[in-house]
Amino acid sequence: MENKRIWFNPDFSVFSLENLGHNTMGSHIGIRFTNAGDDFLEATMPVDERTRQPYGLLHGGASAALAETLGSVASAFVIDPGKFICVGLEINANHIYGVKEGIVTGTCKPLHLGRSTHVWDIRIVAENEKLVCISRLTVAILEKR
Repeated sequence: MENKRIWFNPDFSVFSLENLGHNTMGSHIGIRFTNAGDDFLEATMPVDERTRQPYGLLHGGASAALAETLGSVASAFVIDPGKFICVGLEINANHIYGVKEGIVTGTCKPLHLGRSTHVWDIRIVAENEKLVCISRLTVAILEKR
């Protein structure tokens, strides 16, 4: 996908997301939107008691939640919210590197932005820049009724 501005609102920035997600799973596990560019969205998540599994590693479900949050929010800001809604259709995640503490950062970029579906590539890295998880999210775009 070529690098062009993808957001519906020409003034979209990470500051547009400051009040998004209060009292949601994302806020409960500490997801914070940190950066947005012409064709990407970025967020961080702590590796702590909220996001670890019993072996002390980042839970794969927490990585999937970060990926789903990034892709879903990105789709919501690509579409015209007066005409469409977007809903997750399918997600997959490959867990590559175990993390026990710190912050992970997810970056979401579009692979496909069509009329009825969006497909997002989400890469999650540890503070040492090692790839923790790679995920693909497909989002359905539905007309409002």
